[in-house]
Formats: sequence, structure tokens, C-alpha cells
Amino acid sequence: MSTSNQQSSSRVSEDLIRALASELESQWGSDRISRNLGIREQHANTISWSASQPPDLVVYPLNTAEVADVVRSCRERGIPMVAFGAGTSFEGHLNAPHGGISIDLSRMKQVLAVNAEDLDCVVEPGITRKELNAHLRDSGLFFPIDPGADASVGGMVATRASGTNAVRYGTMKDNVLSLKVVLADGSIVKTSSRARKSSAGYDLTRLFVGSEGTLGIITEVTLKLHGIPETIGSGCCSFPSVKAACDTAITAIQSGIPIARVELLDAAQVRACNQYSKLALPETPLLLVEFHGTETGVTEQAERFGQIALDLGSSPFEWSTQAEERNRLWQARHDAYWAGLSLRPGSRGISTDVCVPISNLAQCVEETRDDIDRCGMTATILGHVGDGNFHVIPLIDIDNPAEVEMCRQFMGRLTKRALKFDGTCTGEHGIGQQKIAYLEPELGHEAVHLMKILKRAIDPTNIMNPGKILDLG
Repeated sequence: MSTSNQQSSSRVSEDLIRALASELESQWGSDRISRNLGIREQHANTISWSASQPPDLVVYPLNTAEVADVVRSCRERGIPMVAFGAGTSFEGHLNAPHGGISIDLSRMKQVLAVNAEDLDCVVEPGITRKELNAHLRDSGLFFPIDPGADASVGGMVATRASGTNAVRYGTMKDNVLSLKVVLADGSIVKTSSRARKSSAGYDLTRLFVGSEGTLGIITEVTLKLHGIPETIGSGCCSFPSVKAACDTAITAIQSGIPIARVELLDAAQVRACNQYSKLALPETPLLLVEFHGTETGVTEQAERFGQIALDLGSSPFEWSTQAEERNRLWQARHDAYWAGLSLRPGSRGISTDVCVPISNLAQCVEETRDDIDRCGMTATILGHVGDGNFHVIPLIDIDNPAEVEMCRQFMGRLTKRALKFDGTCTGEHGIGQQKIAYLEPELGHEAVHLMKILKRAIDPTNIMNPGKILDLG
């Protein structure tokens, strides 16, 4: 486990922070900068076990030009910067290990353009996915990436987010056409046009998608949109084992059924959801599935899936196109993290994720469940099994060093297991601080060395979210 989340001794001097705060207050007024400790703590890590490392100052720009001005002022003083969206990341992305400022983009949430004929839109980074879809609803279009939390679009781009719809619609890397980015020197770069494809030069858009704020600050995003489906059908079925559930998802996808969402909940997670969301599901492994299309197409897809599930030992696949019934199930899924906490009141849920090729998914999940049971931990497993991505949420007493160490060792084994199956240490959470140590074992020394060359070329003084993704020594 990386130790880069420990408090750093090389923080920014108070004089530099005071000078920056005074400069910005004279330009913007006092309501868009804050040195309040409570505000600063809200802009550091809050939802995982990374030690909280708050910034020295929080600022709220309103447009790209203001972001560029802040960046230039920080560059002149050598002050580190951390971009902040909605604060929903898990891997310590928001911490300020060297102090500095948090650039809160949550007030930059305009929809700048909706090009309905081209199925795209241009938005500022602070708008959340739910706010965007509420804006788009009357156009008959929607943005499909759904990581569960109501994350900001800019944060979703920065972490290369994914979620429940990825099996059909892809991840953020598949749905971003272009970006506007402020670099470490304050210059502003547009990475591409709105064209659906291009072979003009390096793919700068993909360079910044998933860069976790270490290469620049995203201030504008051009996104692909999709038509709202004519019919949506959702349902669930229970299985005697995790393997049977995973095999069903794999077989359905390999059979060419265009599943929109397929989520696995293990028995522990189903029990938690029953308690938290007042459901009455059988407390065995479960698949929650959704189909998009025409009424005829959804019916055919659901019936084909149901037959595959029955052949592999499931209960009957019960599904519906009624919005109320669908929303009740998916809300329970989105509340799974909070539901899991009810299995051990007073514990901390430490969410992590890995992703493997789907042909290896069943074995990887089974081995992980066996590992959890041998440790004697309370933990749930859930995941976007349509693309081989699953999450594990151990529930531990964060004040018990023995439990913390047991959990760290378990997560190390989980990552090694995923890599053994030619997978990745993170399908969608990102590296942040917590997974730096796993990047080189996954990709190799040469790949990580190339990343460091790119980082130093674009951000030579290492002021853009330092201490994330790479250990620069």
C-alpha cells in the first residue's frame, strides 16, 4: 500500500497563501474564497480511509478565464492546486498533501450548448450528471454514464468514471468528444473538435480523461448524448451461487443480448439492501438487469435472458417496464454502499474495485468471496459484471490497527488476484493516493516511466494535484 497519503512536511508557507488570498479577494470579493477550517476539511478526503489532508484555501471560480488566472497566480508562487467537483471520489484524489488550494468548480455548471441533431452537448465541469439529465429531458436525449453517486461531469472525466450503464454505452473515455483544459502555466487548450472521429495529431482528449487533475484543470466538456429509449425493462433473479450469477451475465453477453445494465449483488449485499431499502429479496446472489429499446425488442431481450438464467439455476426472471418498480430496484442498488454499513453499525466501509476480462470474472469473484470468509471480515461484493468490474466493501473498525492491517493485506491480495487474471487494480475508482503502489505491477516500469515523462513535461513544477497517480520522489 502506498504511503503517499501520509502528512507531508513540505507544505506551502503561510505568507504565500495569505498573499494569494488577498489578491483573489481584491478581484472577486470575499464570498468566493474561504480559509474556514470546516470548508477546507469538506474539500479533502471524506469517504475512504485516506488520512484527511485539507487545503489551505478554497476558491470558487465562475469561468475558464478565472481558473486560468488562479492557475497563473499559483504557478508564480509555486502553490499546489487540487480541482474539486462533488467530492465523491474514493481514493484520496481530493487531498492536499503539500497544502495549497482547492479549486472548487461546483459553481461552473452551465449547459453551454445542446446540439440535438448531432447528439452532443457542451457543459461546464461542475454540473452533475443528474442536473445534466434533468436539463436534457425535454429534448428526448440523455447522458448515460451513471457511477451511482451524483458526481460532477468534470470529476467523472478526470477519473475516467464508469458505472451501471457501461456495458452498453461505454465509460467516460467513450463519451467525451472534446475538452477545454487549463494547463499548469495558465494556458488554455482545446483538445479536439465536435467531430465524431478524427485522426488529427495526438489524442489529447484521451490524455486528460483519467488524468485525475494531475495534468490540468478541465473547464469545459463536450459529451456524446443518446436518445432516451422508447422502452426500458428492468428485473432481477436470484442464484444459488456467485458463480452461477456471473456465468449467466457472461453467457448473456456472449450470446449477443444488448444488455444495458447488469449488476451483481452477493448474498451479504442483498441482505444489507433488504434491511436498508425495505425489500424482501431472497438473500442469495442476485443479478439486477436492464434492457433498452423498442417494446418488442425489450421483451425479446428479457425473455432470452430469463431462459439463460433459468438454465444456469436461477429463480424466474421477474421484470417490468413500470417506472416505479424499476426505480425502486435501482435506487436500492445506488444505496448499496450506505446499506452495507448497516451490517456492522459504527464501522467504516472501505470501497475498492478491480476489473478483469469477463471470462475470468466468476473465478475471480469466487476466490475473493472465499478470501473474505477466511479473514472473518464483514464485506459485501457488488459490481458491473457486464464488463468484468466489481467492488468489494469491507466494513472495519478504523480505530482498530489489527483490522486496518488485515484489510490492507486483503486489498493487496485482491489486486494481485485481478492482475493474475490479466485485469486491472481499478476499473473506475482511479489511482489517487491509495493505489499508486499497484500501477507499476500492472503496467510495468516502462509505462509508468513514460507517464512520469508526460507529467514532468506538462507540469514541470508538480503543482497540479501532486501526490496522485505517480510517486515522483
